[in-house]
Amino acid sequence: MSRRAYTSWVPAESEDADQETSSEAYARRFAGAVGALFLETQAQATLDLLAPLGSGSLLDVGGGHGQVTGPLVEAGHAVTVFGSDPRCRGRVASFLDSGRARFVSGDLLGLPFPDRSFDVALSYRLLPHVTRWPELIGELCRVARRAVLVDYPTTRSLNLAAGAFFGLKKGVEGNTRPFQVFRDADIESAFARHGFRQSGRRPQFFLPMALHRALRLAPLSRALEGLALAFGLLSAFGSPVILRLSRDG
Repeated sequence: MSRRAYTSWVPAESEDADQETSSEAYARRFAGAVGALFLETQAQATLDLLAPLGSGSLLDVGGGHGQVTGPLVEAGHAVTVFGSDPRCRGRVASFLDSGRARFVSGDLLGLPFPDRSFDVALSYRLLPHVTRWPELIGELCRVARRAVLVDYPTTRSLNLAAGAFFGLKKGVEGNTRPFQVFRDADIESAFARHGFRQSGRRPQFFLPMALHRALRLAPLSRALEGLALAFGLLSAFGSPVILRLSRDG
């Protein structure tokens, strides 16, 4: 089972965590030079992991935050953004209105698509906030023809102590939420039950993102993460991880 970074968290009755990540308030957490660094790192890792698969149809579950919509569209993918509520379309409206992407809303744990409807299913900023996360993984696997990409904070990182420092994190980020921290083995085991195996792994940052936000110095953050990469710390202890899992066969 996963470990929770904040043990007093009471799960919500419905799975609608993407409604917060689709908000303007959440988007402000990625404003400025440090936020741009976060989004650039995430987008590059995503495109690198997708490159071996070529461009194709892609379902972005909980993707109303719009963080990777632009890079995915520019890379030639046919993107469908899925949200738990029609209001989750706001931050991707420009792509929808121009016909470069489409939006569908409904139950995150009951995606309204036939099996293997998309070449790839992707879900960022969602898994750590979903109570019934194994069911979400099952749905991602069901609709994906070739591969699934997810991100999550791993216990193989400083996120393991996130519960103890949650108050400090909230002081820096303001509107941060409790989140679950996962063992890599638990995530991979959940996907294996649906016939998917790890085929690519990209840790994004060695130092906690909240620390980078507190520093407010993007050049320093780049330098520190560059050192972590050079000394192998990023690959060994980086988080959040973006994982690509491919369907067996």
